[in-house]
Parts: sequence; structure tokens; C-alpha cells
Amino acid sequence: MVSAGPAILLFVPADRPDRFRRAVEAGADAVIIDLEDAAAATAKEQALANLAHIPLPDRVPLFVRINAIGSAWHEAEISSLAVLRLAGVMLPKAEDPAAIETLAARLGHPVIALIETAAGLAAARAIAAAEGVTRLAFGSIDYAADLDCAHTREALLTARAEIVLASRLARRAAPIDGITISIDDADLITDDARYAASLGFGAKLCIHPKQIGPAAAGLAPSEAEIAWANRVLAHTTDRAEKLDGTMVDAPVRRRAAAVLRRVPRPN
Repeated sequence: MVSAGPAILLFVPADRPDRFRRAVEAGADAVIIDLEDAAAATAKEQALANLAHIPLPDRVPLFVRINAIGSAWHEAEISSLAVLRLAGVMLPKAEDPAAIETLAARLGHPVIALIETAAGLAAARAIAAAEGVTRLAFGSIDYAADLDCAHTREALLTARAEIVLASRLARRAAPIDGITISIDDADLITDDARYAASLGFGAKLCIHPKQIGPAAAGLAPSEAEIAWANRVLAHTTDRAEKLDGTMVDAPVRRRAAAVLRRVPRPN
């Protein structure tokens, strides 16, 4: 895998420029200004114009979620975003690897490909490997709507597993899990993030600043996991050995190192 990239990415509506600075100061690892779902059709033109005046500091990476390829607003957005200084763009309804490569070349920005349809999942491995794509993300709500399936962990397990596998095969950063709809249920947000991390996701999308702390807590390893990893790595021998009643060998040591990489770094 490449470097992990931001773990907590916070959406802010592009038609609410008054919220831009608050989003940056909320504590997320990155901010995504949303031209798609968060901006009504009647407000999209003004939302795009707002991007020319974003007073955002360099310390927080800035992404923009554009509208899907083929939508009525897509071409105008490409022309405007190509001249902005961005960490990247998020493309919804990602389905066509060739079209995404063309988009990345036109924009000159890295692309986070949002997998949220059956066609997108079917092409996830090719999309992850496409030139210009740096990471996959899972749009679980749109995906469930496209398949007319329940928005439950069981129903979405196959999709999540495929997105993690596609990311690994393309040597991309661990993918970004979708939003938790609840804003006030901190335990649910933490549990959703912990579940995603257990499957191999390395980040989570948030829709409100109140979700940032609980999501970060879910992505981070527990104290017990950290203690276990430190015990494993304290034994530097290359041979297999017994620790706490279980066998420790090279794959277990790699797993322990991966756990410690998930520990948040002090600001």
C-alpha cells in the first residue's frame, strides 16, 4: 500500500461558504467541499462560484466532490477546478476506468473514486488501478439504493470486501468507508468506524463535525490491541515462537506493525 492519507474526511456543502472555515477548524484530517449531494440543483451554479473564494489554510488538505461524469454540471466544474490548488477531487458514481483517467489528466488533480453502484463495484479493480486514482471510497447509501438492498453490514459485506481487495491489488491506500447517517449517536459512529477498520478500511467520511471524534476513535486501535502489538514486536527473533499461548511468526509480526501504524500521531 502507499501512504495512508487522511483518515477522517469531513464534507461541507459548497453552497454554504459560511461553513468552510468552521469545517477546516473542526479537526478533520481533510475537508471535502461538496458540489454533488449537498448542493441542490438550483444552487449548483452558485456553489461552484463559491470555490473561487475559499479562504482555507494549507494545513488541512482540500478536496472537492464534483458531480458525476455525464451530469449537467460536470463540464463546467472541470473547467473551474483545473485552476484551483487542491489535494484532489472526489468523483461520485465512478464506473469507467478510461473516463476517470481522462478526467484526472484534464484536471491535473488526484482522484478519489467513489464506488456507489453495481457497475462501479464490478469495475472496482480496474478503477483502483487507473492512472490518476489515488484511493477508493465506498458510497454505501447510494450503493444500497442501486441494488435495492438493505443498508446493513451483512448486505454490504461483499461490496466492502471487494473495495478493500481492489485497493490492495492496485497498491492504493486503504479505502475510505462511507458516512454514518446518525449525527448524535457517538457509539454507533465509533462502532461503524471500528467495523470498517476490521475489514481493512483506513478512513471514514463524515457529514458533521460531531462525528469526527467518534469516527477517529473507531479507526484507532484499542489499548488492548496496542499492548498486544508491542508485546509481539518486543520479540525480534525471526523464528516462530509462543506468546500468550499463541504462535507468533512473521505474518503475525507484520500484523502487529500494522496495528501500531494506526495509532494516531500527536498534533
